[in-house]
Amino acid sequence: MNANHSRRSVAAVAAALGWALAVPAFAQTTTVPPSSVPAEETEDDVYVETQPTSTEQGQTRMNESFAPRDRAQWVRDTRRKAFQDTKWDLQVRSFYLDREKYDDTASEAWALGGSLGFKTGYFRERFAFGATGYTSQKLYGPEDRDGTLLLAPGQEGYTVLGEVYGEFLINEGSRLTLGRRGFDTPYINRNDARMTPNTFQTVLFQGLYGGDDGRPEWRVGGGYVDKIKERNSEDFVSMSRDAGAPAGTDRGVYALGANYKAGDFSIGAINYYSDDIINIFYAEGKYGASLGEKTKLTFALQYSDQTSVGDDLLRGTDFSSDQWGAKAELSHGGAMFTAAYTRAGGDTNMQNPWSGYPGFTSVQVEDFNRDGESAWMLRAGYTLPWIKGASVYALYVDGSDPQSPTEYAKDECDVNFQWAVADGFLKGLLFRMRYAHISQEGPVETDLDDFRLMIYYDPPAL
Repeated sequence: MNANHSRRSVAAVAAALGWALAVPAFAQTTTVPPSSVPAEETEDDVYVETQPTSTEQGQTRMNESFAPRDRAQWVRDTRRKAFQDTKWDLQVRSFYLDREKYDDTASEAWALGGSLGFKTGYFRERFAFGATGYTSQKLYGPEDRDGTLLLAPGQEGYTVLGEVYGEFLINEGSRLTLGRRGFDTPYINRNDARMTPNTFQTVLFQGLYGGDDGRPEWRVGGGYVDKIKERNSEDFVSMSRDAGAPAGTDRGVYALGANYKAGDFSIGAINYYSDDIINIFYAEGKYGASLGEKTKLTFALQYSDQTSVGDDLLRGTDFSSDQWGAKAELSHGGAMFTAAYTRAGGDTNMQNPWSGYPGFTSVQVEDFNRDGESAWMLRAGYTLPWIKGASVYALYVDGSDPQSPTEYAKDECDVNFQWAVADGFLKGLLFRMRYAHISQEGPVETDLDDFRLMIYYDPPAL
């Protein structure tokens, strides 16, 4: 990185920090992106510390699919009354990203935006509707440094009505959604790791049963997803076109899955089928055991299988790929140590056209899911006791050579600092700084550096 570029990066970061300190004087609550949770909003809008997590930003685990992560919120939604209980959500975001790529080109942008949405209570205790608008506007973004996904192609700002939907309450545990909305499963999810999330045009059934009073919990879901609005786009396009199928090929995706949880044990599976395009099957299991008052050991397994189907329109030929993974986590108080392994096989690389990739070794930049590639990850995270709401982690992933003779082994090192302000005049502010360094082997060793600064602000409930 040359001196001029370094000065521009420092200036942009300093400006972002200044903006963050100037905005949040009236904050009351903090909403943290799902995959980076050190805190969550409760019914009384009180900050609550939670266990650390090793789930990457933009990923969805199987036991978090379909229903909200906060079960109490699901129940509260069910009991709302129409206009009287309409809930408004506003979030302001600023995001700076600077990536120096393997070929010495670069992507850089700084954006300001966020979202404003609402959801009504249930009319006649049966029907609710909602909508959310998103925007991302350029603060800084040279045309020759495009590609951050913070802005539309060409470093252009955008504004889009990403959610417009109706929701039918079948019973307290079951609901049917029609329209455009975000939702989360392992291979179709919001992937909310930039300025705005993926949203989908869908007919979707979701169910949440049990889970209270110590009973086992079932999460079930299924439906048809017709179109997707990608994270930095204003347009909804067919799921098949977004996956890479040729022009004129418009296919949606049928999805059906379930997850069972009893105490610290959970197991689930989901299948995605797109006619003539691809079939994806995913399964994940998890078990945790307490080793003391503050110590817990958790094991997880995952398996993905992807195959072409029907007329093989995605690539014009048949293909098959799979990946399995294992993960172990040891948590003690605010500390968590993670080790994970994945192995990909078949005759092509794994694909994730509609989500953040769910692999245990998928991290800030690389997914480590190429054909024949195996990867080890070691990760250590710690919730800082002297700064309420602050946490740090560092990780290292060592990937092997993939099957292709033109691709080479990679390793990635990431560090992350996050602070979700719990109280005081800055309450409601989330500050996150991430840095990744990737080394790629080959005839000539090359590197990639990725720096991100995120500032999110959630004002009081409207």
